[in-house]
Amino acid sequence: MLEKQEKAYWCIVKDRQLYLEDQQLPLKEPNEIEVDLENVVEVGRYRDRPVYWLEASAEFDESGLGKGEFDSLRALLTIDGELFNLAGRAIQLSHMLHSQRFCPQCGSECRLVHAELAMACQGCHGHHYPRLSPCVIVAVRNQDKILLAQHPRHKTGMYTVIAGFVEAGETLEQCVAREVLEETGIHVTNIRYFASQPWAFPSNLMMGFLADYQSGELNPDYAELTDALWATRNSLPELAPPGTIARALIEYTLTLMGKE
Repeated sequence: MLEKQEKAYWCIVKDRQLYLEDQQLPLKEPNEIEVDLENVVEVGRYRDRPVYWLEASAEFDESGLGKGEFDSLRALLTIDGELFNLAGRAIQLSHMLHSQRFCPQCGSECRLVHAELAMACQGCHGHHYPRLSPCVIVAVRNQDKILLAQHPRHKTGMYTVIAGFVEAGETLEQCVAREVLEETGIHVTNIRYFASQPWAFPSNLMMGFLADYQSGELNPDYAELTDALWATRNSLPELAPPGTIARALIEYTLTLMGKE
């Protein structure tokens, strides 16, 4: 049950965007939220405060909340990673609510079960949990250079590292090697795990790796990339923003390059 006087972080989701005030999640008592609280779901706790997910209808009017507005989860990249991941969890649950409305086994309607955070079929009674898409992302180093790529969706000219979805029957390491080869023509070796990041765009899990150049000439696949290049510490283009695992991979690799 909601504690009426306990301040909480609110992930109010509409059309897969979050209601933000000054580019932050609202920190409010439940009685300050002028919406129907019947369907509020706790998605975790941050610094001893609950973090709630509240799905807003298409007709939802944020004027009763304050002077905020709905924005992408990307607007929260600069906040603490633990709270960012909980906000991402709310986005992923919202995605489940809308994309898994019908049972894949019998076609009956599904409804959200708060206790399990799953969709329960009203026909065959099966339970369906959020679908996560596993992805790899890798920083490739060649002595004093790092492999960077630009994607068509990055309209600002930003460069990042290579990433892609894991295929059925494929290990993460095989996926790393395949994605780098397919997108850039480069063979890699010494593939090792770095870190992971939930990535709710809409429901991915990014698994970060480091790898070393083995062989091959840089030959970008322009069906996937706008550009690819080998960059040194002194010739870096605009990079992926802080808060992303891509930026963490790049900065770690640059640190390694600076030590040798």
